[in-house]
Amino acid sequence: MNTTSHRLAAALLASASLVTLAGCASSRSGNVYSRDQARQEMTVRLGVVESVREVQMEGTHSGAGTLAGGAIGGVAGSNIGGGNGQIVGAIVGAVAGAVAGNAIENRATGKTGLEITVRLDHGGMVAIVQEADEYFAAGQRVRVLSGRGQSRVTH
Repeated sequence: MNTTSHRLAAALLASASLVTLAGCASSRSGNVYSRDQARQEMTVRLGVVESVREVQMEGTHSGAGTLAGGAIGGVAGSNIGGGNGQIVGAIVGAVAGAVAGNAIENRATGKTGLEITVRLDHGGMVAIVQEADEYFAAGQRVRVLSGRGQSRVTH
């Protein structure tokens, strides 16, 4: 395989990995329901927002970033040296690419979230983390919807 072919293969792998990563992202928004959550009963509790804190939600670790990074790093590393140097370069490149690809996937799919603490009308407090796609402020009346082990805060 010549240098141009290596570069083309690396570019194709990078493009494929970006498409794969985009498809892996799932929503943790208070406004998005999965198919399995449709037509399921949820408990509704009313309360007042006590505090809101911005947090970072970890990205996915599907393995797609690791795989794509390893493949790209292996191809790039194999262009280093000649003979056994190419083999060593491919191995080192694959390992470094896999580590970098995993980190890139995590950063690309991570999201800003909100930790919303709510004082419930009937006593008690709950804190729920969800995507920061809706505005909440202390003192605001909200609903806490819970069911099947998941909860969300809505207006």
